[in-house]
Amino acid sequence: MKRVAERILCCSLILFTSGCYSIGSYKLGKDQDQYASSMIEASKRQTLSNLVRLRYADTPGFLDTTQLISGYQLQRSGFLGVASDTFPIRPNGGIAAQLQESPTFTFQPVTGDAYAHNFLRPLPPASLLPLAMGGLPIDVLLRLSVQSIDLFSNNRPFSRNAGDIDAEVDAHSADFFSLLHDLRLLQAAGLLNIQLQQASGTNGKEIENSRVFMSISSTTDPNLAAIAEKTKKQLNFSPKSERMEVVYGVGAPSPGQIKMLTRSMLSILGQIAYQIQIPDDEVSSGNTRKSVDVAGNNGAKPLMNVHSGHKQPDNAFVSILYDHYYYWIDRGDFESKLAFTITQMLLELSKTTLNPGAVVTIPVNK
Repeated sequence: MKRVAERILCCSLILFTSGCYSIGSYKLGKDQDQYASSMIEASKRQTLSNLVRLRYADTPGFLDTTQLISGYQLQRSGFLGVASDTFPIRPNGGIAAQLQESPTFTFQPVTGDAYAHNFLRPLPPASLLPLAMGGLPIDVLLRLSVQSIDLFSNNRPFSRNAGDIDAEVDAHSADFFSLLHDLRLLQAAGLLNIQLQQASGTNGKEIENSRVFMSISSTTDPNLAAIAEKTKKQLNFSPKSERMEVVYGVGAPSPGQIKMLTRSMLSILGQIAYQIQIPDDEVSSGNTRKSVDVAGNNGAKPLMNVHSGHKQPDNAFVSILYDHYYYWIDRGDFESKLAFTITQMLLELSKTTLNPGAVVTIPVNK
């Protein structure tokens, strides 16, 4: 009996002296996936919220998550003993465990120089066109981010008002969409080539000093050969040059160059926002103006369909609540999801390493 009591006492001491230990390695994989998913979804909601805000002439805001610290501890304790005043001897005891989680998020509002650099500065062609090398559809990419290519304009009906000096001027927008269509066909066939010549600059200015070139390969396919020839003619390809340099600018290009007037991120978001369909009562109340109908703009449909309604959507790719209405992109609308995802990529591309200003740190207690 004495030997049994000693064994029970030994087990009790082992459980009681067990301390607390970190379970970070155990939680790493699971929490990395969860936090990554949460940050992506939060970024999507912020983008859609800013689109809707711009539609209502409301102030957009950008808050970047710059740091995430998450600590975990598992505390456990236990005891096991015997009652000495009873016969036969009866063991008694208990165990307890507690998981402590202490995440901390650090946000930085995008203001000042960082705001001007990220959202008011046109995106350089040397940053945009390499995205097409990565497989992004060049027609969607350029419709979002480019205002004009040479003399072909990507003007929208809402870009002009009745009475403007250039209200009746033909901006060759039909040629712009035709050009993008042909570029996409050549890209899909592997005939469109983008070459990035990086400069040897320092201090993070390689992109600003880089040069980007476009070339179109030859083919024996008669249909593709006709499209390639037409595209070269539209872009004034020189017979003596196999490639053309794409530069920032507007108007008639110089020999050997393609002028591309790119948009800022604020302009890109604004172009999308003006096409969001708004409920009729929001227009009649004066909260915003009537949605722009782009169907008559050479048959070009909106790149992104954003729906609205009082009821929360069941199958939304992203949704937000604004002014008592839900706004969302349907999960089954692939074209809208693609345009939204490219917009998200352009937002990331526009970000700078400049200090955006105040830091907001929020500890989360559970």
